[in-house]
Amino acid sequence: MPEVHVGIVQSQNSAPYMDATQALVNSLARQGAPQHAVEILSPTELAGLPVARLLRVKVWVALGTEAATALAQAQLKVPVLNALLPRSSFERVLRASGRRASARFNLLQLDQPVPRQLALIRLALPKARRLGVLWGPDSLPKASVLRSLVSSQGLALQEAQLDEGASLFAALQSVLDSSEVLLAFADPLVFNSSSIQNILMTTIRAQVPLVAFSPAYVRAGALLAVYSTPTQVGTQSARWVLGVLANQALPEQPLEPDDFEIGVNAQVARALGLSLDAKVLHQAMKRQEQQP
Repeated sequence: MPEVHVGIVQSQNSAPYMDATQALVNSLARQGAPQHAVEILSPTELAGLPVARLLRVKVWVALGTEAATALAQAQLKVPVLNALLPRSSFERVLRASGRRASARFNLLQLDQPVPRQLALIRLALPKARRLGVLWGPDSLPKASVLRSLVSSQGLALQEAQLDEGASLFAALQSVLDSSEVLLAFADPLVFNSSSIQNILMTTIRAQVPLVAFSPAYVRAGALLAVYSTPTQVGTQSARWVLGVLANQALPEQPLEPDDFEIGVNAQVARALGLSLDAKVLHQAMKRQEQQP
């Protein structure tokens, strides 16, 4: 029986997970890992895997929250890299399993680095001096980093914090009244399928552009977004997997995405009197990040 080096657990068979898996497998193959050295499973298949099969895997990759939960519960003795989920979801998995982030169970998070999000605003909207943010429980841990960056760059920050039962639109209106751009962080209490259309309509009426975190929000009416694609996540995951196979340890702390895309809603840009090019913004941000 051929030896399996890498186990991949997909939360679903939908396109994002399939794209990430394909990029991961392709990247491993380019570095000489044959396809028979990779096993792709669902969480249900993982649960039914015989111990002998589990022991053949040297490193696991969990794609999505359900897969991360399954691998956390499996209590494996080899490294697990979780990917295609945000930091807040990973932390819920840690709490539920009694684990902590470590070189044995770590994360390549979907969340973009806060400096990258702010850099996009500075490049695309250089005249904007007042930045608005709505915090929920999942996004609030980023507040101290953003406050420090905003202060160091001479910007003003208009904030509102939401808890369960609080009025989202009262908080949104209070922030928009004093802001020139609204920065969205992924937080299900603030941005969800029930709220996003009303948030977008309110920001458009207020002539305050929304800088979001997914291409879906750009299609729906946000001005801009910076995000990593599933293919980029799979490719970056492969580099860490190859490191583990070469007897290198995963880092102790969660990893940030190193590759990204920029989305621009041209119609919203025109309505705001802006001329923005996603490719130009992407190249400028890449140059900035490569500077020492």
